Amino acid sequence: MPGHFASDGPDSTEALGSAVARLLAPGDVVVLRGDLGAGKTTFVRAAARALGVEGPITSPTFAIANRYEGRVPVAHLDAWRLDDPDDEELGLVLEGVGTDAVAFVEWPEALVHSLPRPCVSVDIAHGGGDRRVIRLHGADPALDASLEALCDHLRARHRNP
Repeated sequence: MPGHFASDGPDSTEALGSAVARLLAPGDVVVLRGDLGAGKTTFVRAAARALGVEGPITSPTFAIANRYEGRVPVAHLDAWRLDDPDDEELGLVLEGVGTDAVAFVEWPEALVHSLPRPCVSVDIAHGGGDRRVIRLHGADPALDASLEALCDHLRARHRNP
């Protein structure tokens, strides 16, 4: 069963992103899906901070890819503007996905066949106001169990600060 988490706002989404980052290692790929403004970059920003990135972390919508140095390097890709896998910018984007970094890919549909297999898939849906429903899927049953346990822990902590 995938992990699921009801976020009541950006702080909760950041707590989840930070917690998920602790499960990641160089070479891992995390894909994020959700409507505009759902909180994908908020999630990535918190994960990058947990991986030791300092300084501004911004959405790469127009740059397509940003790379940050931290305790673990982070590649943040946004494929929203890419039309298809033959797009001439695809090569530039994929350079950011390497074995030395954790890669976060927003709007991965155009790249799905060119990316390494995602370790974690994050689906974020609007829940009204600042609320979000976030579903996490791991690449294998052990990771799925870790993600579900992580969500359980955060839900319990939220109820009992």
